[in-house]
Amino acid sequence: MVVQGKVDDKLRVLRGMREKALLGGGQRRIDAQHEKGKLTARERVAYLLDDGTFNEIDSLVLHRSNEFGLDKQRFPGDAVVTGYGKVDGRHTFVYAQDFTVIGGTLSNAVGQKVCKVMDHALETGAPVVGLIDSGGARIQEGIDSLTGYASIFFRNVRSSGIVPQISVIMGPAAGGATYSPALTDFVFMVEGTGQMYITGPDVIRAVTGESVTHEELGGADSHATKSGVAHFAIASERECLDEVRRLLSFLPQNNTEEPPFHPGADDPGRRDEELLSVIPANPNQGYDVLDVVRRVVDDGDLLEVHRRFAPNVVVGFSRMAGHPVGVVANQPQVMAGVLDIDASAKAARFVRFCDAFNIPLVTFVDVPGFMPGTSQEYGGIIRHGAKLIYAYAEATVPKVSVLTRKAYGGAYIVMSSKNLHGDVNYAWPSGAVAVMGAEGAVNIIHRRELAKSDDAEELRAKLVAEYEERLMNPYVAASRGVIDDVIEPTETRPKIIAALEMLRNKREVLPPKKHGTIPL
Repeated sequence: MVVQGKVDDKLRVLRGMREKALLGGGQRRIDAQHEKGKLTARERVAYLLDDGTFNEIDSLVLHRSNEFGLDKQRFPGDAVVTGYGKVDGRHTFVYAQDFTVIGGTLSNAVGQKVCKVMDHALETGAPVVGLIDSGGARIQEGIDSLTGYASIFFRNVRSSGIVPQISVIMGPAAGGATYSPALTDFVFMVEGTGQMYITGPDVIRAVTGESVTHEELGGADSHATKSGVAHFAIASERECLDEVRRLLSFLPQNNTEEPPFHPGADDPGRRDEELLSVIPANPNQGYDVLDVVRRVVDDGDLLEVHRRFAPNVVVGFSRMAGHPVGVVANQPQVMAGVLDIDASAKAARFVRFCDAFNIPLVTFVDVPGFMPGTSQEYGGIIRHGAKLIYAYAEATVPKVSVLTRKAYGGAYIVMSSKNLHGDVNYAWPSGAVAVMGAEGAVNIIHRRELAKSDDAEELRAKLVAEYEERLMNPYVAASRGVIDDVIEPTETRPKIIAALEMLRNKREVLPPKKHGTIPL
């Protein structure tokens, strides 16, 4: 009986500590979190994972610093909830910063908890999702807190390209805390509450005299449209976590697996007559490339990535005959689909992610060239455009492209061309590959004739028509073998699916090297 009594006492102590851990920083702080429209760390984890699958790790860890009154603020688990569970039945590791505990600040103990989860994810080959809501480094711990961040950054880099890493900004992330999300594959932000910046408005005002609000400086809208740091900006926390689950449904667990197959009802042989009327008769008129993409992919479903950043190129995940694909498409509706600095970097990053995780690439091409102008040249369009060349040339996954209208100059080469080892390159009858548009070409080739002509405009129109008839069609490129076939638009879906099926066992080995030197 004495022994049983001691056991019961120990169980009571354990249960008491666990109950305290479940309360985080206490009910008052939980209520304050809810008043801001925010879920608690544990509520977020429970919503993200399949019901009843969460297994917590290090729920009883305590910080070890006694400095500046921290000895009176010890909470079981400290300021982060860590563990693993399942998303759609697949293992996923998660850490959720707890703002109710000392503002979610990162102590050395918090850093060690996060690192343990990341190590488990790397060793077992499963994704990591970080739910960010933190006041940053715990100032009272000084160098120990900074050591925690450095250890996390190191693991972000080591895990890159091996397991998917996703960051969800659900509260503040300031200073060094922003670099871990920036090192991950995808960044989600909740509108109104998620904020990221290196230095806050007060510091900026003191140093530069510039006045800016927290939201203007580092809110979801700013990072989704201007900086490109955020891939997704979502209205509410639950909607945001739903989209994280949706993203994970397209991704393999790690770089040695194939992406998950989900059979659907959409007929792989489906033809769409509406594709015949997508391309405008006027070659200078824009159209929405999403009208093409959604008619070709399974069930019209496309998860756009970076939707509000550099919208002149579209990237996102979809499925073809149940198999995930990465879609890259010039968007003629925005800036005629021209490639500029931001579009080049956006597409290059997406292509490299897909290649790292065995996701085939489907590219829709309609590009007039690279954006001209001093701002682009001074901003490094050459270097940034080279990133996209590098990404497509480096990629060993299946690469299928469809030229819908035009591909001019260097931009033709960049967009998954045969010369960059595109596997299957199709063109619609409306497609054309050329160094430049007919007007520009005629003005250069026939400049002397035009200068001497009594009716230069009539001559120019005649020469442009001749140039277009001779060179501005896909059959010239097809005759050289850089276009594999000219297809009817209605055949696009079955042709792409057949090509991807043929390429499913593609094997391509890059020359041995430590790593390449992409022009960053």
